[in-house]
Amino acid sequence: MSGSRSPRGPAALALSGSLLGLAFSASSTFDYIRHLDRQVHDLHCSFIPGLGAQAGADTACRVAMYSPYSALFRESFWGGIPISLFALGAFAFFAAFALYVLLSGQHAPRRAAHFLFVAGLTPLAVSILMALISALRLGVFCKTCVGMYVSSALLAAGGIWAFVEDRRAARAAAWSSATPRPAGAAGVGPTVPMAPLGVDAPAGAPAGPAPARRMGSKLLLPGWLVALGVCTVTPALLYASALPSYASYMTGCGKLEKPTEPNGALLQVRHPGAVQPATIFVDPLCPTCKAFHQRLVSEGVFDKLDVTLVLFPLDSECNWMLDRPVHPGACLLSKAILCSDHRAMDVLEWAYDNQEELLEGAKAGAGTANVQAAIRQRWPGLDACMDSKETSLRLNRMLRFIVDNKLPVSTPQMFLGTTRLCDEDTDIGLSYAIRQLAPALRTR
Repeated sequence: MSGSRSPRGPAALALSGSLLGLAFSASSTFDYIRHLDRQVHDLHCSFIPGLGAQAGADTACRVAMYSPYSALFRESFWGGIPISLFALGAFAFFAAFALYVLLSGQHAPRRAAHFLFVAGLTPLAVSILMALISALRLGVFCKTCVGMYVSSALLAAGGIWAFVEDRRAARAAAWSSATPRPAGAAGVGPTVPMAPLGVDAPAGAPAGPAPARRMGSKLLLPGWLVALGVCTVTPALLYASALPSYASYMTGCGKLEKPTEPNGALLQVRHPGAVQPATIFVDPLCPTCKAFHQRLVSEGVFDKLDVTLVLFPLDSECNWMLDRPVHPGACLLSKAILCSDHRAMDVLEWAYDNQEELLEGAKAGAGTANVQAAIRQRWPGLDACMDSKETSLRLNRMLRFIVDNKLPVSTPQMFLGTTRLCDEDTDIGLSYAIRQLAPALRTR
């Protein structure tokens, strides 16, 4: 190689990062699109794109997908526009651009290195923002997301390397052109460049004159930026144009036929500034109830609800609709919630936060005695109320209210007014369904 160093090394690194990011974003988008049938599917959550399909309500990738940060325009489109689509378009552009620089070698204009440096930092900036959201808001890191973070870092490293090499080559070319040359005798050896007195050659400078690479037109940078923008938004536009209408599904999941309970057995949780009455049926040891509650809170919906809370423990100890306990210990926790008066939501959220430990304790040797001990330690003074006939009667009336409304034995269930929120709309379609059923709850 005579002259300036080849940009192929940095381009190869940028190409590798772009292709890796393309694979991860394609895998994430594929998982998201599968859920457009309103069913629950396994997610590919692995450091190898497309591998490691996982089920479950609380896997890191599912938490990330169901969060309000995984998609844009959720109120306008069912499920919103997944941000992985924007990543897909951007990584596709950078892969093509890095391949162009790689194949062009010394013929690529210097502005290509400048563009790869500046534009190549944008995916890394987005990745840093998303990583902070994962750490501070979600508390988990999905493997597919981490794969995209690493891909963005490789792309940015390729762009930085390309810029550094370009600057080094530019300094070498400038030094070469500024070096005076002695007049040599015709036919006597090659002309040898000599540095000016007191001037040392820059590190890595070529031994002979370094032909400077062309800078390229000033219109290249805005042209490439426009191309990057078009490639980034095109997949999202195509996705939005192909989405079917889901409006007809919103009101087809039933009504609450008897919204009131004559004996006042139901719990009332009224938030200041609540704008929408809602009835929610939950089991304190139900993982899906926990995930649903967390989504309502993170979407900014829960604080706008005037909640009627109905406890629906899937535990045969008190629930005569079951012949065996699905969540042993749920009856004890339901009674503790009923005995907590104004602290009812605090106890329910404590049960959600400690759900895994409580479930494991209930399945251990001492059984529900472990749950009783945990309640006694965290919420002392409830024993007498929990053991009283009045509390058992109140919980039984809640169960009778469920039967009177002919509800299925499942949790969670939510009614906005008297209209049931479909189970299929409690995850990625939550914002859209709420906008359709209760416009007052639109997030701002």
